[in-house]
Amino acid sequence: MKSEDTPFEGGPMDGRVLPVLVGMTGHPPKTYRIPVPDPDGGAPTVLVYRRVPRESRGGLRFARWKYAYAPEGGKGAGRKWPWSKPEAGPDAGPDAGRDTLPGTDPDATPGGKPDDAHG
Repeated sequence: MKSEDTPFEGGPMDGRVLPVLVGMTGHPPKTYRIPVPDPDGGAPTVLVYRRVPRESRGGLRFARWKYAYAPEGGKGAGRKWPWSKPEAGPDAGPDAGRDTLPGTDPDATPGGKPDDAHG
């Protein structure tokens, strides 16, 4: 496997350069998680770094990456498919994510025309 020396910015790894494995496309992973063991034997702390582009020095070059510290951690945004509906939050109502115009009844026949059931 191929690796690339990638700099880290912010957090405890600030200023360090580590060899990071790159995928088939030549890009390192979007997030890099570093488990740090607890000295008291508890659960390890996980440092999360997100991939961001490095400043280009001009000319025709391939994209170069660095990792920036993400103190909030958590999961990434994930894939955004065009056909995916937005996620409903805990305060969203039963019609969350429904494609309707404001002030219209979603169950009404479009244009006020009678449908086949009305004869």
